[in-house]
Amino acid sequence: MSTRTTTAGSPSGQSAIPAKGLRAGILDLGDSVMLGLASTAPVYSLAATLGLIVAVNGNYTPLILLLGFVPVLFVAYAFRELNSAMPDCGTTFIWARRAFGPWAGWLGGWGVALAGVVVLANLGQVAGQYLWLLVGDGSLAANSLVVTATGVLFIAFMTVVNHRGIRLGEHVQRVLTYVQYISLGIFAVAMVVQIVGGTPSGAPIGQAFDLEWFNPVGAFADPGAVVHGVLLALFIYWGWDTCFAVNEESENPATTPGRGAVISAFVLVAIYVSVALLVMMYATAGTEGIGLGNDANNGDVFLAMKDVVLGPWGWLIVVAVLASVLSSTQTTILPTARGTLSMGAHGALPAKFGEVHPRYRTPGFSTKVMGGAAITYYVLMSLLSENLLSDSISSISLFIAFYYALTGFACVWYFRGTLRGSARNLWFRGILPFLGALALTGAFCVSAVQMWDPGYGDTQILGVGGAFVSGVVLLALGAVLAAVCRFAPSTRRYFLEHTASGAAG
Repeated sequence: MSTRTTTAGSPSGQSAIPAKGLRAGILDLGDSVMLGLASTAPVYSLAATLGLIVAVNGNYTPLILLLGFVPVLFVAYAFRELNSAMPDCGTTFIWARRAFGPWAGWLGGWGVALAGVVVLANLGQVAGQYLWLLVGDGSLAANSLVVTATGVLFIAFMTVVNHRGIRLGEHVQRVLTYVQYISLGIFAVAMVVQIVGGTPSGAPIGQAFDLEWFNPVGAFADPGAVVHGVLLALFIYWGWDTCFAVNEESENPATTPGRGAVISAFVLVAIYVSVALLVMMYATAGTEGIGLGNDANNGDVFLAMKDVVLGPWGWLIVVAVLASVLSSTQTTILPTARGTLSMGAHGALPAKFGEVHPRYRTPGFSTKVMGGAAITYYVLMSLLSENLLSDSISSISLFIAFYYALTGFACVWYFRGTLRGSARNLWFRGILPFLGALALTGAFCVSAVQMWDPGYGDTQILGVGGAFVSGVVLLALGAVLAAVCRFAPSTRRYFLEHTASGAAG
């Protein structure tokens, strides 16, 4: 392993970060932004979530999308500030470790890996279904064996792409990004043309834009609906933190990832709100036909609209969703593999995890383990119960809220000695990260309470919702594994030698 170190400015001077042998400086700001956008799977996220939000909040959906963005943006500033001091590909793992100690760091790293592995199962499932929707009459998309096998192949392929090098992965990302955004653009233009021109008879389509859709007074007439909608909206933004996982491979590791993450976050909210407005104006929030409030359309509003909007070219939006899912599959493996690479390099996992492939300069062993873990989890859950697989995927919100909130609190604590130094420090290292972490902690608690209900999702275990049980079991497994590592000969030094750092300042 390389012993070269990189340094980044911190409030107290320079923070040395041991280099791990990754290919340094290969990604520029444009690459960083692209990875942040690709990781969120924006086209698929909209297709799968927009109908659910409309079902709860109706025409106030654009406002809900903005409200869900606020805590995400606040936590993005926490990521940016911590990365400026410690640009380590372990992100939450290393930052929580420096702020709160080895146990918090280990569990933060577990949260990142867990979210990645579980969502890869979902992405593999969706990719398999959408591929076969494009073949013949689409009936094979309902064949669970065919879909599962296809999903496994997709995860395996993207694992190989990531293993073969960051530049190859970046090229694949560019192709997939162009495909999904060109297809989405054609879909959007077709809607605009029909909204402006009306039907062939001249009758107007859908509903006209109304500023009332952004009126918080009207939306908060039902606070419970707002909370539910924001929880749904909150996690469609997840994924921009991939920018930080490739910080050691970026130009100017202390600054480029932070800029890329913040830019991609703002681009995402612009895409989400703009497309949501167009879709609502075209299809309305009604409960009939292609209306977004129709329960039959909740699973994928684009699939319901494609033939009406694009006619014989409706397959283009299916291609867009498929490209979005495949893109996210690759960029989900990136941060999980680099997170465990960092944990291995710092002694929190066996040293094998910290190995970098000598030729490709990627996390060789960690990449294969993460891909293998995702495939194993996907196949196992598919064999046990597809309903349980669906409910376990719902529990991802708990994992994301956990490690995002932990990062926000770590930022406040690590930089506590600098908060009075300037107004900038107070806001971007203190107030905003704290508010974001607090909101995400609340989201964790509300989500957990909702998932406890046996009527939540499709399964229940011992009278409790299956999503809650699977989420708690998987989080608890992290605590068990941390305890094992605490006493294992190869990793116990990580727990014994490190103490949490004092305030930076």
